[in-house]
Amino acid sequence: MDTIKNLLFTAFIGLAIISSSQAQNYKTIQDAFEKSYLYEYSGDYSKAIDGLKEVYSEETYEINLRLGWLTYMAGFFTESTAYYQKAIDLKPLSIEAKFGYVYPASALGNWEQVKKQYNEILKIDDQNTLANYRMGSIYYGNEDYTSALKYFEKLVNLYPFDYDGLLMYAWTNLKLGKFREAEVLFNKVLMNQPNDESALQGLELIK
Repeated sequence: MDTIKNLLFTAFIGLAIISSSQAQNYKTIQDAFEKSYLYEYSGDYSKAIDGLKEVYSEETYEINLRLGWLTYMAGFFTESTAYYQKAIDLKPLSIEAKFGYVYPASALGNWEQVKKQYNEILKIDDQNTLANYRMGSIYYGNEDYTSALKYFEKLVNLYPFDYDGLLMYAWTNLKLGKFREAEVLFNKVLMNQPNDESALQGLELIK
């Protein structure tokens, strides 16, 4: 009986030590995050980054995500993509990390990676409005209006009175020669934003 009591007591002490150690570790990390926010607000990204690097762990999703953002803001785009990629590797279903990755990838002009991230997001959540809008915009910018149409169509089906979705859906229909559909959509835009210049311009082109 004494042996069992001793083992239980030893286990309890061990758990107490681990718990105390974890609490101290969390406090250190929390302090580093707090300081990083203060430095970020003052525009001193270098100090914000350095403070987090002092508590950095490759296995910590939150630190990788935060450093991805801070290095992007500091203009270290390649380093930023590396941190965001580590965050994605740690949490493969993380939509926020994939959206984060897009910022430095766009700054580097790596549009294939940008599209890859949006496609990955849409595999997880095919109704994600921001990813649908941005994918549609990329294809529209590349004059691939057929591909753009399906993304804007989904967005407008989800949010039928959304200004941005309606406007881009209208212009995409116009580019595809679907004038009747475009006319209806431009008029709906004007219900949302009276006298909208882009919608009025589109209607002028249909006349």
